Amino acid sequence: METDNDTQILEFLLLGFSKQPESQPIIFGLFCSMYLITVFGNLLIILAVISDYHLHIPMYFFLSKLSFVDICFTSTTIPKMLWNIQTQSKAITYEGCITQIYFLILFAVLDILLLTVMAYDRFVAICHPLHYTVIMNPRLCGLLVLVPWIMSVLNSLLQTLMMMQLSFCTNFEIPHFFCELNQMIQLACSDTFLNTIVMYFAAALLCGGPFFGILCSYSKIVSSIYRISSAQGKYKAFSTCASHLSVVSLFYCTMLGVYLSSAAAHSSHSSATASVMYTVITPMLNPFIYSLRNKDMKRALKALFVKGPM
Repeated sequence: METDNDTQILEFLLLGFSKQPESQPIIFGLFCSMYLITVFGNLLIILAVISDYHLHIPMYFFLSKLSFVDICFTSTTIPKMLWNIQTQSKAITYEGCITQIYFLILFAVLDILLLTVMAYDRFVAICHPLHYTVIMNPRLCGLLVLVPWIMSVLNSLLQTLMMMQLSFCTNFEIPHFFCELNQMIQLACSDTFLNTIVMYFAAALLCGGPFFGILCSYSKIVSSIYRISSAQGKYKAFSTCASHLSVVSLFYCTMLGVYLSSAAAHSSHSSATASVMYTVITPMLNPFIYSLRNKDMKRALKALFVKGPM
């Protein structure tokens, strides 16, 4: 690593999980397996939605977009980590690190916003079933996907451009398996006050705001389900949003776990380990959550294997 008076950085070092050489093949095998399962599982969801016309409704339209984003989200970090283990190198270029931060923020925010859109879809389906097809028309569905993309792109662009204004002096070691925004800000030797303010403001707006929207949607959903007289009707209404609620709970609980573990232990290693939950485990489990208890999805997947994409 070399620097000049203008602090021109050539590369950073991603320390990963363990410095012990004997544990690297185990880590490689574990993460390679999880990555392949994530890509294959989410790809199956996308193909099933495309191939089965019964799934050409807003709920599965949004699910296919979420699966695409999950593939991109994990592809931002895991392939580089696997490459570094395979080549026995911890290096990542400055440009590569900035690019990784950009796409990581982009797809993380997209994940959150799409989960919020899916909560709104369930709210309309359960609370306004007679007007569902009118409200969730193709034009609105397109806008509900386009707007999160625009917001995510603008946010990640702002965060990345501000990141590029920082200077790095002597410490180029990132105690993580990917370039994480907060870790990079902590490594900087220039003033990071504005970066920190923007980072927390964006987190409150783009994480806290959608979470509040999801809570409002489900409060209305629970209220509507409670007013249904029959037990069978209640079960049917709840079953339509059980998968989404499971994914939301898993995503936000793991993010909260990462924050609490890093704040309590003050250990970057524990934060890196905890971050595996929302960067790898959650995208990997999403296809299972949406397919195991969903009859329509299981039928579409079965038809996909038997006949292939239509």
